[in-house]
Amino acid sequence: MSSSRALSSTAFATLLLIALMMGGNHVAARLAFNNGVDVATAVVFRSVVSALFLFALLRVQRVPFGLDKLSARQKRFLPLIGLLIGLQSLSIYSSVARLPVALALLAFNTYPLCAAFWDRVLYGKKPERAMLIAMPVILVGLALALDVFGAASGLGASAQWAQIGVGVAFAVAAALLFGLAMILTQHEISSVDGRVRTLTTLSTAGLVAIVSVALHGGLQLPSGPDPSIAMGWVGLGMLTFLYGTAFTIMFTVLPKLGVAGNSAIMNVEPVFALALAWLILGQSIAPIQVVGALIVVAAVMVLGLRRGK
Repeated sequence: MSSSRALSSTAFATLLLIALMMGGNHVAARLAFNNGVDVATAVVFRSVVSALFLFALLRVQRVPFGLDKLSARQKRFLPLIGLLIGLQSLSIYSSVARLPVALALLAFNTYPLCAAFWDRVLYGKKPERAMLIAMPVILVGLALALDVFGAASGLGASAQWAQIGVGVAFAVAAALLFGLAMILTQHEISSVDGRVRTLTTLSTAGLVAIVSVALHGGLQLPSGPDPSIAMGWVGLGMLTFLYGTAFTIMFTVLPKLGVAGNSAIMNVEPVFALALAWLILGQSIAPIQVVGALIVVAAVMVLGLRRGK
C-alpha cells in the first residue's frame, strides 16, 4: 500500500517553488561570494535569521517544544545532527564558491548514495535493489556533468581536476554529512516534532557558523566599489530570504498538502540553479555536461519517488 497519494496541482507547484527558491538561494550565495562575502558569514545570516523567524512562528502557533520529554539518547543526537547540518552548510557553500552553482549542487545530490552507505555502516541495513541500480547511473551522469576527463573543456583530466577538485571535495563532504544527518534523524529522532527538529538544526548550524566567523576574525561583509557592495548585499539578502522562506514553507505548508513520498520532485533544484546561474551570473556548461546533469536529476528523482512508495 502506498504511503503517499496523488499530488494536487497546488502541492506539485509548491514543491517546484521550494526547489526554485533553494536553487536561487545558492545562486544568490555565489553573487554574495563574488562581492566580498565569505562562506561563514553567509551561513550565519542564513541560519540565524531563519532560526529566529521559525522560533517566532512556533511561538505564534503555540507549538510545544517538549524538550523535557525527550529521551537522553534523543537529547544527545539532536545537537549532533545540528552540528552535521552546520558543517554541511559550510561545505556546500564552499563548493558553490568554487564551482559553477549547478555542478556543486549536482555533486551534492549524491547524498542518497551517502545515506545508503551510512545506513549500511551504522545500522547494518542493506541498500535496496533500486539504490544499487541507481548508483552507477548517478555516478556516470555526475562524471559527464563534471567533465572529469576534461574533454568538454579541452583541458585534459589533470588540469580539469586542478580547477574543480577542491570544489568537488567540498560538495562530496556536504553530501556525506547530509546523508549521515538524514540517517541519524531517521533512526534516532524521527519521533521528535519536525518543526522542533528544524529549529534545533538551524540554531546549531548558526552557532557553528558563528564560531567559524569568530575564528576567521569576524563577519566578512560585502566590500569593493559601490556597485560591488550593493550586489553583495543583494546576494546576502536574497540568500537569507529564499532559504528562510523555503524552509518555512517546507515545514508549515507541505505537511498540510499531503506530499509524503513525493519530495524527490525537489531534486530538480540543480536544473533551476543551472538556468538561474546562466541568467544572473553568466555561468554556462557544455551540452554534454547538461546531459550528465539531467541524468543525475532524473535518476535521483526516480529513486526518491520509488522510495516514497
